[in-house]
Amino acid sequence: MLKKYLLAPGPTPVPPEVLNAMAMPIVHHRSPDFIPIFEYAKNALKRLYQTNNDVLVLTATGTGGMVGAVNNFFSKGDKVIVVNAGKFGERWTKICRTFGLEVEEINVDWGYAVKPEEIESLLKKTPAIKGVFIQYTETSTGVNHDIQAIGNILKGYDDVLFVVDAISALVAHDIRTDEWGIDVCVGGSQKGLMLPPGLSFVSVSEKAWKRAESSDIPRFYFNFKAERKNLKDNQTNFTSPVTLIIGLNEAMKIIEKEGLANVFKRHEHLANATREAVKALGLGLYAKESPANSVTAVECPPGVDGQKVYKVLREDFGITCAGGQDQAKGKIFRIAHLGFADRFDIIIAISAVEMTLKKLGQEVTFGTGVAVCEKLLM
Repeated sequence: MLKKYLLAPGPTPVPPEVLNAMAMPIVHHRSPDFIPIFEYAKNALKRLYQTNNDVLVLTATGTGGMVGAVNNFFSKGDKVIVVNAGKFGERWTKICRTFGLEVEEINVDWGYAVKPEEIESLLKKTPAIKGVFIQYTETSTGVNHDIQAIGNILKGYDDVLFVVDAISALVAHDIRTDEWGIDVCVGGSQKGLMLPPGLSFVSVSEKAWKRAESSDIPRFYFNFKAERKNLKDNQTNFTSPVTLIIGLNEAMKIIEKEGLANVFKRHEHLANATREAVKALGLGLYAKESPANSVTAVECPPGVDGQKVYKVLREDFGITCAGGQDQAKGKIFRIAHLGFADRFDIIIAISAVEMTLKKLGQEVTFGTGVAVCEKLLM
């Protein structure tokens, strides 16, 4: 028997309390029984986002929220800036171009964060810019961008929307949506929120709602104005994913019981232990600056294929993490410490990495990384 451990950056493990809640008899999405469930969940999301604005709940993965962030607030021909520092920055570019936006890309070397002054410089050169699109955490590289600093810059631009993909950062990092001037902030259920895939969350500022009045891009399913109208009645526009929202309700209770400050601290603690453990094993971090608290991207030793590391971890030791993508494929593997994760998940993961490296012919002193983990996680 091989016991399995899920340590990928999405989907992430779901707590038993959430699974049990989702196994209860289903209720109708327009019935009075559902109203208080949805009401608690939508208000708890506002507290998590640290916003006074509406947080829409969509039946979609995080990419659905990204699509809605484009086709509800922009018009064909609008010029926007996209920070492309990995596979998910690239996704912003693809979505924007699909809907006819003109994209000015800031290309950042993988493993690095964008310099806020690069965005400011491009804004000054291109006064017609209508939006800036970026990730909080670029999941493919394990790097954070300085959303607070960029938000402070954009506060000086009344006609520019600040659009942030926080899908992997939400819960793992302190996200102060209103304070930092984020106009549209996208989250997803299958990461820090400890749920199965299928929900996307989008907070929207009043500045963005005003822009929505002039958007000329057609929309039907991802119609945010219709979603906002229904949100007031504790409903979604179309059939609500009742089971997932019941799970969301329970997951938010768990998060709020732990306390947001403690949740952020736990993620920081786990991430730091993971990073120090892999460095103790002689492995490098792919994130050369501003590493994320949600996922650690680990460079493989010379001559070792990262895809083999990923495969051995899964097939021999039951650890599902993630491999590299695109230009990082074969060069890295990624360990998540996100959502329903604790100290022993990290200790198990590092132990399995040690055994995997040994199996792939590397010199390893067993316990080196594990000892670092234990010391830091005490």
